[in-house]
Amino acid sequence: MIDGLERKENLKGSQEPGQLAENGSSDRGGRGRSRARGRSRRKGSAAEQATVTENQKSALNQPEASGGGGGRFHWGRKQTAIAVGAAAAVLVIGGISYAGMSSRYKRVFFPGTEVNGLDVAGKTAAEAQEMIAQGINGYVLTIEERGEKTEQLSQEDIGLQAKFDGSLEKIIASQNPFAWGIRLFSPDSYKIQTMMEYDEEAFEAALKAMECFDEETAKGPENAHLSEYSKENGYIIVPEIEGTLADYEIVEKGVSEAILKLETRISLEELGAYAEPEITADDETLNTLCENMNKAAGVTITYKFGDQTETLSGDRIHEWLTPNADGSAGVDSGKVSAYVKELADKYNTNHKSKTLKTSYGKTVTIKGGSYGWKINQAAEADELAALIRSGESQSGREPVYSQKAASHGANDYGDTYVEINLTAQHLFFYKNGSLLVESDFVSGNLSKGWGTPAGSFPLTYKQRDAVLKGENYRTPVDYWMPFNGGIGMHDAKWRSSFGSTIYKTGGSHGCINLPHSAAKKIFENISAGMPVLCYNLEGTEKPPVQEKPQETEPSTQAPAPSQPSTEAESKPAGPSKPSEEAPSEPSKEQPVQPTKPAETSAPTQPETPAPEGPAGPSSQGGNGGPSGPAA
Repeated sequence: MIDGLERKENLKGSQEPGQLAENGSSDRGGRGRSRARGRSRRKGSAAEQATVTENQKSALNQPEASGGGGGRFHWGRKQTAIAVGAAAAVLVIGGISYAGMSSRYKRVFFPGTEVNGLDVAGKTAAEAQEMIAQGINGYVLTIEERGEKTEQLSQEDIGLQAKFDGSLEKIIASQNPFAWGIRLFSPDSYKIQTMMEYDEEAFEAALKAMECFDEETAKGPENAHLSEYSKENGYIIVPEIEGTLADYEIVEKGVSEAILKLETRISLEELGAYAEPEITADDETLNTLCENMNKAAGVTITYKFGDQTETLSGDRIHEWLTPNADGSAGVDSGKVSAYVKELADKYNTNHKSKTLKTSYGKTVTIKGGSYGWKINQAAEADELAALIRSGESQSGREPVYSQKAASHGANDYGDTYVEINLTAQHLFFYKNGSLLVESDFVSGNLSKGWGTPAGSFPLTYKQRDAVLKGENYRTPVDYWMPFNGGIGMHDAKWRSSFGSTIYKTGGSHGCINLPHSAAKKIFENISAGMPVLCYNLEGTEKPPVQEKPQETEPSTQAPAPSQPSTEAESKPAGPSKPSEEAPSEPSKEQPVQPTKPAETSAPTQPETPAPEGPAGPSSQGGNGGPSGPAA
């Protein structure tokens, strides 16, 4: 390869312009030789050139270790050198530029620098002061409020002015000029209180004068709540209302900061200056409450009192409902009880006067006594409240009674009752409208103040083979039927006469003494709760008799009832007037509770239930013994 390169060099050398001129000046023979030689050399050179070219290709493909040199390795190193040189040049140029910028930041603020929220980047202290001063002149802060309302504070309102104390110059002086590049990614922010100042008293006065703090015009938030009850819609949820009354402390802080930044607008909504409603329309408990209140108010209760009805609906019920914190509907027990009392006052008939068309054809008004309908107000109020809470309607409801009567209407005793004429000393027992027993009797001794009181009473109970006990006596009876406390009907086998005026001086301690057969028949057909109607009827008194008491055969039909007429209670002729009311306390001479002898067995005659009669004895009765004697 080296020989070839040399030859290439010689060949090239023979082609230099000087050589060619020198050869050209030789003779023809010589030129002919020279050309021939030249051709011979050119051919040879061509072969050698071909060899050299292949050798060069081989050498270019050798690795660095072969020492061939040149090829790809030679050109990569060159390019790297160029790139390094270019980078160095850039660094040098960049360094020069960065240094130039650094010198600038000896006089101006770093990039991104804020002072009191104002962008002062690249500005000198004087330029920053000018910017601040220009912002203050004619400054107005617009305060955006709810309802698209705005209020404004101006420079004059608050006495705003610029005040510079060298703080800006100190910030620039504290900057390291060569660190300005770092601040591109980590800007500084400063807050200097002395750059702007305002009159605090004027500021406070102007702020408090804003309408958003006026409690007469601005309103606080309102929670979502239930509407008032309406017959058409019941209860509905009234959505919450966002208030317009702002929190002074929050606004004061936000406005002060906005002024220091020379901001021109501020939103009280964004400041969070309004109190928010605590309960919204989608509140789960509120929606549950609405459902339960409508359920309770939707209840309809229809009471039935004979031919009369009373309907209770949401128009009245809604007044009793109270919302509970857990979403349930409460019921005011006091108001429910008041309603039940209204029913009792209207439909209770116990202790109310009764009118009776007597077996004598005259109509009397019977005052006193406890017979009649009596609502158990406490029990009924509890059941009614429970129905309302459950949302259950009910039709034809009968209230809870502590005492029932035979029928509803003007005369609640029906057509089964004992009619006792105290003046005539004669009674009638009607059952289902038919007269079953008619008999004379002996009632309480008037001369001793033991007169049997008039009034209407339910039979308390009945008992066979009872022993009536009193002071200095013990009296067994076969049939005992109390109706007014300790006063009752019973057989009196020790008497030989009944009726007439015996009762005035030789009467009982208050009981109705009957012939044995009459007492037996009444006992066999009467039941607890049946009415016993005692009255006085003037003009029906019988003359004194000494013969055996008469037991007349009864008629088959009770007298037809009549409408109430004038009061016709008669006053019996005798030494004293019988009481029309039950004694408030038994006489000290009255016997104790009758007891059934231990040797006797249970009553042999079953009680016959009264048709549609009361379920139990009067509250004034009970299973106690007589308050009057049985003798």
